[in-house]
Amino acid sequence: MENVYGKVEHIGDENYTYRISKEAKQIKKINSEIMKSLNSIIKIVSVVIIPIGGLLFFNQLGLEGNTFQNAVVNTVAAIIGMIPEGLVLLTSTVLAVSVIRLSKNKVLVQELYCIETLARVDVLCLDKTGTITEGKMEVTDFIWENSKEEMEEGLSLLAMYSQDNNGTIQAIREKFTNPVEGEVIKEIPFSSDKKWSGISFANGESYVIGAPEYVLQEQYNQYKNKIEKQIEDYRVVVLARSKEVLTKERLPKDIEFLGMVLLADTIRPQTKETLDYFKQQGVDIKLISGDNPVTVSKIAKHAGISEYRRYIDCSKIQTEEELKKAVKEYTIFGRVTPIQKKELIVALKQQGHTVAMTGDGVNDVIALKEADCSIAIASGSDAARNVSQLVLLDSNFQSMPKIVAEGRRTINNIERSASLFLSKTIYASLLAIIFVFAHMPYPFMPIQLSLIALVCIGIPSFILALEPNKERVKGRFIKNVISKSIPTALTTVANIIIVALISWYANIPQEVYSTICVILTVLTGFMLLAKISKPFNLLRITLFVSMIGLFIACFMILKDWFSVVITKQYIELVFLLSVIAIGNFIIFNYITKKVLNKNNT
Repeated sequence: MENVYGKVEHIGDENYTYRISKEAKQIKKINSEIMKSLNSIIKIVSVVIIPIGGLLFFNQLGLEGNTFQNAVVNTVAAIIGMIPEGLVLLTSTVLAVSVIRLSKNKVLVQELYCIETLARVDVLCLDKTGTITEGKMEVTDFIWENSKEEMEEGLSLLAMYSQDNNGTIQAIREKFTNPVEGEVIKEIPFSSDKKWSGISFANGESYVIGAPEYVLQEQYNQYKNKIEKQIEDYRVVVLARSKEVLTKERLPKDIEFLGMVLLADTIRPQTKETLDYFKQQGVDIKLISGDNPVTVSKIAKHAGISEYRRYIDCSKIQTEEELKKAVKEYTIFGRVTPIQKKELIVALKQQGHTVAMTGDGVNDVIALKEADCSIAIASGSDAARNVSQLVLLDSNFQSMPKIVAEGRRTINNIERSASLFLSKTIYASLLAIIFVFAHMPYPFMPIQLSLIALVCIGIPSFILALEPNKERVKGRFIKNVISKSIPTALTTVANIIIVALISWYANIPQEVYSTICVILTVLTGFMLLAKISKPFNLLRITLFVSMIGLFIACFMILKDWFSVVITKQYIELVFLLSVIAIGNFIIFNYITKKVLNKNNT
């Protein structure tokens, strides 16, 4: 047995594979506006609920004639009202339903909140191979420089003896099937850094194939016009020959140009329709590839990217400032290294964009990891699939609009439902603070808040959260929710204060005072439900009418259960206060709208 010697050039942190693996293992922070907003709301409520609850309890305990039991009940009612119970559960349920729906369209969701992120994306970075194209090339033709036979022989030797398995070599294998004899003494595999591969044979000849600029080097200008003429329509690789044995460090100086191989990528079906969809939605497309930028530009043209002429050779980008400028000005990026792919994503995110990235190879891993939303093709590498948040199981780029549509349904529906929950949290918190200082019993009992939550929040939020919704996502989640919740909350607080003052002056019984507060709060909740249900359809009309019917049924049949009571002498007062409540709702909505518009300008 002969001894085999090897030379290790990089170990540990300097190893390229280790660097990619290390970055792929980093835990990426989830970029979800809904999750951030819900966490903020829960943190705020968790902080304020304990001191407010304690102060309210001592206030209620100090009321004349109030018992310890009543003080506890009143405090519990206030605390229950402050908690947006069910909001997080509803959000998780809606997202889980979205996962099930997407699975029917051959989309694997590996991270729950990425559905929302994709719906908010404004820049989509596409890896050419496997996404725009099918990832399979074919040799359309080859053009020899001096001898057709010499070029065919060189290509046949590479087809038979190369250990590479990339798209170029596979296409050459399919085209050149004639058996040829040769004894390999050295092989340099292809890498995305050097852009060429080669084999040295025992007869003293070495063959190199790869990107024209990298293979021909100083000779490139001599053949530039001839090569660039073909680049306009094809992907071009050149075949060269040398009398020296190849080394990994550099190519020999005696490189002899044998000719060009013309390859064509197959554009995936429906790619143009999908790209048109994203363009209509205001999403900027960036096409990224390690190939010649002119070749990538041509593919972009066939794929339907209107700005295909705006391309750049990333091998000429030297500084971070040049890269940041390039991502603003260009659409097509050629000769991109794996590290540059990540840097492109970082530059876009630094400019305030929400970025999605599609990829299928190991070289895409660190860029996929960096993107706000990462999408892998099932036919790609295991590494790309493992780090991606979404996997297109049928490798069909046409599934992307369905994911965006599902994300829109999720965001818009959760936004509407959250406004119902937060209106209760806001007015319950404000009332708790007010009744810390007011020398009056808290207006609600826990069972009454359950009735309010049932007809104004629980059932409506569940129904509205699961219905179809294709509206575009507009504005920020928390701002949209607050803009709907605040007027309702302020109206409710104003109603309770008015009822409390009337009750204090007219000496209204506690159970009637509490019942009037329930009626006005439910009325205000129904006004919010009507507002967020516009435009009405059959489902929303049915929901609205059913909730009114359910409330009336509970009020009439289960009045003892929900501790509600009203006598004839207070019916006129209820009608008058209802009119005032409607007026308050209109006024607070108008003020809120004016304030928000002023802040936007």
